[in-house]
Amino acid sequence: MKTTKFILCMGALLTLNLAPIHAIAGNAGIENGETVICRGQESHTSGPMVQIGVDAPDFQATNAEMKEVSLSSFKGKRVILNIFPSLDTPTCAMSVRQFNARASELENTVVLCISMDLPFAQSRFCTVEGLENVIPLSVFRSHDFVQGYGIQLADGPLRGLTARAVIVINENGKVRYTQLVKEVSNEPNYEAALQAANKL
Repeated sequence: MKTTKFILCMGALLTLNLAPIHAIAGNAGIENGETVICRGQESHTSGPMVQIGVDAPDFQATNAEMKEVSLSSFKGKRVILNIFPSLDTPTCAMSVRQFNARASELENTVVLCISMDLPFAQSRFCTVEGLENVIPLSVFRSHDFVQGYGIQLADGPLRGLTARAVIVINENGKVRYTQLVKEVSNEPNYEAALQAANKL
């Protein structure tokens, strides 16, 4: 009986001690993040978005074969990061179709479609849709992407997923264009991203 009471008391103390830490960590991320509108609610990203002119932070993501693919493996090519919450939403699916249709027009360019979707779901979507000009990558276990790009939603109805954004990186790994879509349900500016890639 005494042992049970001791365990219950210790559990309560740990809960009380840890709760403020999580609250502070969450608030710090929100204070440093960007503001977007998600399903009619104001939401915040986990940190400031990567800036134009900096070296694009390297990261690893998971492909359809459950293998890790790094951004640095595409060095020497222009890279468009099409980042979105989930392929299970119409706007996200449309963005992948649009970039797939236009990617063939670009020289020495790859389009990486990035979300928290599982690799199986990403692969199934691209196979069913017949999309062969984009590379789907999952960041469901990529802490370096979350930390380096500040795109994960820290609160709101889609908390934990990625916000909608497009980032263009040149052959030398420098960020040359960014767009964080302020209304998550809206499509990104395809023309601006493609023009930025063409000018590199």
